[in-house]
Amino acid sequence: MTGIMLVDDHAILRQGLRSVLEREPDLQVVGEAASAREALALADRLVPEVALLDLKLSAGSDHEGLAVCRALSARHPTMGLLVLTTFLDERLVVDAVHAGARGYVVKDVDTTELVRAIRAVARGESAFDARSASAVVRSLNGTGVREDSLSERELEVLRLLATGLSNSAIGSELFISATTVKFHVSNIMRKLGATRRAEAVHLAGKGGLI
Repeated sequence: MTGIMLVDDHAILRQGLRSVLEREPDLQVVGEAASAREALALADRLVPEVALLDLKLSAGSDHEGLAVCRALSARHPTMGLLVLTTFLDERLVVDAVHAGARGYVVKDVDTTELVRAIRAVARGESAFDARSASAVVRSLNGTGVREDSLSERELEVLRLLATGLSNSAIGSELFISATTVKFHVSNIMRKLGATRRAEAVHLAGKGGLI
């Protein structure tokens, strides 16, 4: 069973989402939050597999939602963060990915696609609707990957990854465990929007990171 936390400042939207999602036998809404503070406290207490959140948690500002993404990603790196918001804004899509979101879908998406996206991020995969995916691709093609989106340790792992080393070999080079390397590789792939190690290396090279 995949536990889901809903983060949206509109109660009626949370109720509608709960009604739709709980028709699925493998999905369960375990909590709801209407603000950033509530979301962080609830996530710490429940640690759901997926957080489904709107970036606009206060009138006219997306910064609060992005801050929640960053905080949840830092506190609970295995939690799948899926942004569900009203408007498609290319800059916001990319900012959300850099803040830790694994997926971004617009609220007019159909139920089947939303459920598919939730299951994907719960498995650790990326999930974007067609329009959001195009925004990410255009951003990567136009400006390259931002180096400041990766930590210094992630850059070290990425450079060794590019030489073809295994997780164990990278761990030996950096004096960390293979499990820790795997965690860093997963973060690198998520931040670069890659689904495979080779793709991550390709995107990093294209973006001038290695």
